[in-house]
Amino acid sequence: MKTLGYYNGQYDEIDKMYIPMNDRVHWFGDGVYDAGPCRNYHIFALDEHVDRFFNSARLLDIQLPVTKDELKDLLNDLVKKMDQGSLFVYVQATRGTAPRNHAFTEGPANLWVTLTEAHIHDGTEPIKCITEPDTRFYHCNVKTLNLIPSCVAAEHAKRAGAQETILYRHNMQDRVTECAHSNCHIIKDGKLYTAPTDELILPGIARAHLIRMCKELGYGVSETPYDLETLRNADEILVTSSSNLCLRCTELDGKPVGGRAPEMYEDIRSHLLAEFEAATAGESFPEQRG
Repeated sequence: MKTLGYYNGQYDEIDKMYIPMNDRVHWFGDGVYDAGPCRNYHIFALDEHVDRFFNSARLLDIQLPVTKDELKDLLNDLVKKMDQGSLFVYVQATRGTAPRNHAFTEGPANLWVTLTEAHIHDGTEPIKCITEPDTRFYHCNVKTLNLIPSCVAAEHAKRAGAQETILYRHNMQDRVTECAHSNCHIIKDGKLYTAPTDELILPGIARAHLIRMCKELGYGVSETPYDLETLRNADEILVTSSSNLCLRCTELDGKPVGGRAPEMYEDIRSHLLAEFEAATAGESFPEQRG
């Protein structure tokens, strides 16, 4: 299969799948999701993504219809049905199906999965970013489906010829939070600075790998807030996500930034990419595809 859509036990090419109109996702965006890369039919950091998915569901009192092990088995089985093994693996749970009512629908969630072809950005080419105020709610640590502010911010970046929007809170002394669909970090004086995992940012899987790799390589790490001015004056600005393990920004709001710690960035980037490639090496069960 070139694409795959799964919904409560049924699956087919994505364009052939249909969702009941009374699924609460249509009325309220009532659900959570997680997503990550797959290479050579190996889903990268699967345990971490499943743990975060279950935590998001727990925080919203969504009753998942599977256990963690059952979900991992399902995802590993579905990727083997694809024509090739470099994929974007997306899993979503919505709070059941019932006539529109603001009060929660009782019972287990609806489980969705989509698989599409995708390849990891190796981080060798820098990106451009813009900044704008973070107008999202105070549950950014929950990976919910309510992404309109992030979509608007991403569109603003696209129109500006940039790849990401870095968000900051006006009412918190211009504290930098994260990006429209990534985490944001800086390098200053040989040390990594990243926002703490409070309710203002998503605890990114790639963020956790970045922190761990910096520590393994002997670089200092500080999980403390920093402001917009500090961002602009950083030695390097880093952007991480499950789809783009480690990128650096060299243009912010149309002005050059970073570029003052290229050796440290390359050390981190190359080790993170090597970790990903080692974890996803080798083709698994190609004879079971189809």
